[in-house]
Amino acid sequence: MATARPRTTVQQNIAATCPTHSRTDLRVRDLESVIDEPEERDGTNLGFTPTETLIASLIGCTNVISHKIAHRHGIAFADMTIEAEATFDRRGAALMEEVRVPFPRIVLTIDVRTDASDADMEKVKTELPKFCPVSKVIREAGTVIEEVWNVTRG
Repeated sequence: MATARPRTTVQQNIAATCPTHSRTDLRVRDLESVIDEPEERDGTNLGFTPTETLIASLIGCTNVISHKIAHRHGIAFADMTIEAEATFDRRGAALMEEVRVPFPRIVLTIDVRTDASDADMEKVKTELPKFCPVSKVIREAGTVIEEVWNVTRG
């Protein structure tokens, strides 16, 4: 009997309605989300901005892929926090001029508590940029992503 091979590509379908110039109501699977602008930019502040959503996606993907890599190497994280500091060149979004790389630099500060050795943690650090799809897309666009790992034992 042949073993079923896992699917290596999937179709993602996300639908949206746009009730205002700044608000986008999204639906995926059985979930809903809102992307919006803050009130000072004539939004209703009901959700992250599109650019904040991009950075939030990077944080979420970093979390998921780091944990997958750790699990593959027998590493357990007791807890993890991630903060992003993104430099955003708003000239393009403000329609002033085209900007080739709107986010020239993003610093991810990843705090992890684990009993893993330095050598094992190095595997996670090395493999993360190879496997995080959101990171790969952002890096290929020309953004420098710096990952600052703070590892505490225990």
